[in-house]
Amino acid sequence: MIDYSLPNFSTDLTGRVALVTGASAGLGVRFAEVLAACGAKVGLAARRLERLEKVAARIRDSGGQALPVQMDATDADSLVASFDKLEHEFGTVDILVNNAGIPDAMRAHKMPVELIDRVLAVNVRAPYILSCEMARRLIAAKKPGRIVNISSLAHYRYNGGGAALYAISKTAIARMTETLSVEWVRNNINVNAIAPGSFRTEMMDGMISRVGDFSKSLPRERLGDPAQLDSTLLYLVSPSSEFVTGAIIRVDDGQAADR
Repeated sequence: MIDYSLPNFSTDLTGRVALVTGASAGLGVRFAEVLAACGAKVGLAARRLERLEKVAARIRDSGGQALPVQMDATDADSLVASFDKLEHEFGTVDILVNNAGIPDAMRAHKMPVELIDRVLAVNVRAPYILSCEMARRLIAAKKPGRIVNISSLAHYRYNGGGAALYAISKTAIARMTETLSVEWVRNNINVNAIAPGSFRTEMMDGMISRVGDFSKSLPRERLGDPAQLDSTLLYLVSPSSEFVTGAIIRVDDGQAADR
C-alpha cells in the first residue's frame, strides 16, 4: 500500500537528479534554483558556460548541489553528452526540464531558412532528443522519471505580431507532451508541460525593447514574475503528481482573455 498521508504533497526532492536546459538566464535560472533548494542535484545546461558557473556558485552558496553542463541545443552529440556528464557526477537523471527556447521575432514570409532551422532545432528537436535519451536510460535502469516541457501561451493564441514559427514550435511541444506521455506511461515516466503567459525574462525584455511595453494591455496590466511558476514546477516533479501525465498547465494570469 502507498502511504497517502494528509496532505498528499511534498516538495522534498532529496535524492533526485535534474537537468534544466536554458539554465543560464530567464526562467531556467529560477527553475534550477528552485529544484536545488528542494534538495535535487541539478545539472545546468546552456551554451554560455561562464553564466552557468555563476548560477551554480549561487546554488552552492545556498547549500545546494549544481553542475554546469555546456550544451549546444543544435548538436545531438552535445545533448547526449550532457546526460553522460551528469550521470558520472550525480547519478541517473530522473527530472528533465525542457526549458531552452529561442524566439523568431520575424514575419513568416521574411524568415531565412537558417533561422527556421535554428528555431525548430532548439525549440522542438532538442527537447525531443533529450526526452528520448532520458527515457532510454530510465527504462534501462527500471526507474521512474518526470519530464516537464515548457510550452507557451502562444500555443493557444497568436495575434499575428510576428512570431508565427515560435507559436508553431510551442504547439509542437504541447503535442510532444501528450504523445510521449502515452509512449512511456507503462515505464512510470510522467510527461507534462507548463504553458506560461508573459513573464519578466531576458527574452521578454528583448521583445519589449522591440515592440514597447505592452503590459498595460493585459487583463491585470502586469507581467508575471518567474517565482509564480515555482508551485506548478514543483507539483509536476514531486510525488504529488504521480497520477498526472500528458497534462498542459496554462499559467498566464488570464492573459489569453480578450479585454
